[in-house]
Amino acid sequence: MSIVRFLLLLSLVIWVGGIAFFAFVLAPTVFHPGILPSRQLAGAVVSRSLSILHWMGLGCGVVFLVTSIAEAQITTGYAAVFTARNLLVCAMIVLTLISMFAISTRMLALRNDMVFIDNIPHDDTRRVEFNRLHVWSTRLESTVFLLGLAVIFLTARRLS
Repeated sequence: MSIVRFLLLLSLVIWVGGIAFFAFVLAPTVFHPGILPSRQLAGAVVSRSLSILHWMGLGCGVVFLVTSIAEAQITTGYAAVFTARNLLVCAMIVLTLISMFAISTRMLALRNDMVFIDNIPHDDTRRVEFNRLHVWSTRLESTVFLLGLAVIFLTARRLS
């Protein structure tokens, strides 16, 4: 039982903690003037880091769902699949998939097409679209983070 709870909690810590580190430390640091030689390089670092974070999140989501169902089976005798926290994690997974395959993929293609985004006029349709997608990417990641905090709360309440 303790290994199941450990994996359940670890999956949440890695996923939600990773998002917090990305949003509050990594992205602001690499875009801070003087840290990297160009915003283009900062964008490449953030893009690659976000891709890794997304894959980690998907793995953590699967681990959480499996261990959550197993933990319910052990403690109550039945597999509680449709609990609030499991449904929230499923929503987190769906939003992460949308961010990965609908938003990030298109942003990467636009960035590659523009080569140096800072040299592109602000009213260029590619840059306008890139900025619009960036807003959606931020919204999705923020929502996944907030849902993750809710899952942490529900899990802490259940384990107490």
